[in-house]
Order: sequence, then C-alpha cells, then structure tokens
Amino acid sequence: MDVNSHQLKYLLGWLIAGSRGGSTRAKIIETVREAPQNANQLSTLFGTDYKTIRHHIEILEKNKIIASVGEGYARAYSLSPVMEDNYVLFEDIRKRMWKK
Repeated sequence: MDVNSHQLKYLLGWLIAGSRGGSTRAKIIETVREAPQNANQLSTLFGTDYKTIRHHIEILEKNKIIASVGEGYARAYSLSPVMEDNYVLFEDIRKRMWKK
C-alpha cells in the first residue's frame, strides 16, 4: 500500500473517530497490535457479537489497517506493516477521542 501519512491520518480519522463503530475498530487495532487474534477471540474478549466483529475486521482489512494469516476460523489478524509503521497516528486520533 503506497500511502503517505496524511492520507493514512485522514483514513484513520474517518474509520475511528468519524463513523459509527469506530470505538470497536479502535479496540480491534489496539488488541491485535499486542498479539494476533482471530475473530472468535476478539468477539469473546469484547463481549460483542461475532458477526459484528467480522464486519469491523472486513472494514479494517479492506483499508489495509490489519492483515491476516491463515484460513477459516483460525485466521489470525495483526496490524499491517503500514499501520505498524504509523501507529503514532492512530494513538493521536485515539487521544483526541478520549478528550470528548
């Protein structure tokens, strides 16, 4: 993904702070940064419906924020290399969300 930090900051702002479900997506980003997780693990950890978690994962994966390894139910998610390199942008957006 060839994206500059300005584009990524705008994308993250929209995905996290500018849309419904942004707080769930933020929790997914924070969690998979610590350790790869599959959708069922995230669903159980957050106490959220599996289909809801899958929806958010699909959005994050489509936008190259997270990446996956494996297949089916065992597919594990972690941060994409671009997101890992620019995690500070996410932290900035997250801090501004908490101030509201």
